[in-house]
Amino acid sequence: MSTLPERTCSIERLVTHPKLVAATLAGTKTQQRRDGVYGFPGETFILDGSTFVVTDLSRQRIGDMTDEHAHAEGYPNLEVYKQIILSMHAGMTWNPEGLVWVHTFAKQD
Repeated sequence: MSTLPERTCSIERLVTHPKLVAATLAGTKTQQRRDGVYGFPGETFILDGSTFVVTDLSRQRIGDMTDEHAHAEGYPNLEVYKQIILSMHAGMTWNPEGLVWVHTFAKQD
């Protein structure tokens, strides 16, 4: 990505749900999709004393998600991911054309 967009939220808010924090700490969650930008490549955030670095920031149509992407989000498959996301956001619909920001991250040694 040559031009980075403006940040819309603090990187500390990227992964906050306790189950997702646990999945990140366990290494089973390596991506977080958000409507806005929470962190840029090279930035770090800390979860329970462990440091993680954002390795990539990209744009994706929600309809282009696969089971592999859902697994990187910490879910067993796309259908489970979709059901949980819709249950967390009252009134939200699954719009395949909707764009999200994909934050990819890794634990720093």
